[in-house]
Amino acid sequence: MTTNTPLKLTSINKQFQDGDRQLTILQNLNLHVARGEFVAVVGPSGSGKSTVLSIAGALQSADSGEILINGEDITTYNDHDKANVRLRSIGYIFQASNLVPFLSVFDQLKLVAELAGEWNAAAKKRATDLLISVGLEKKMTKNVQTLSGGEKQRVAIARAFMNEPELILADEPTAALDISRSKEIVELIAKEVHDKNKAAVMVTHDESVLCYCDKVYEMFEGGLRLRKHSPSNTL
Repeated sequence: MTTNTPLKLTSINKQFQDGDRQLTILQNLNLHVARGEFVAVVGPSGSGKSTVLSIAGALQSADSGEILINGEDITTYNDHDKANVRLRSIGYIFQASNLVPFLSVFDQLKLVAELAGEWNAAAKKRATDLLISVGLEKKMTKNVQTLSGGEKQRVAIARAFMNEPELILADEPTAALDISRSKEIVELIAKEVHDKNKAAVMVTHDESVLCYCDKVYEMFEGGLRLRKHSPSNTL
């Protein structure tokens, strides 16, 4: 299934129990991300940014509201069905690269295709092409533990793109990197979105990379408000 809006969160509500208190984290939140659109979500720690991303990524359920991923309503899906959606439709990039420590750079991507049951000659070529595109052609056989922080994040990005997901989600992908590496990483995400008509949401505290995003939303009273549209136009 394809749609012009790979992510639709509509009237999302989420509460958490904190001792004898019930905390409202998200309240009537709406977020629609179209193809070719790279969206950033900003806000202070504890404002609900990562909760938005985990609900968008089928990692967590909302208390109420509607969640559509690539046109598929996953609101009432069980854990098994959500796992299938994550595998075929969503690419994740985390603050920590979350690579498998005993695998080579190339095998990080191979594993993703194997889990989807799609490891074949075409997938092998795609893995190679992706690693070349992120500048790691000389590191393919290296164990990931030998890489720098920036190199690990580039592996994580290539891995996130491996199964051609319609939706890319990035949770603080530059938090452990310097300014130069941060811009390099976010530019790679923006290029994938704009060149291949994907959709992406990035949660970040890093103001220096917002110029690569088409829209910037900020958390406000449990929801989102548009802070800036197409900030790259101001450069």
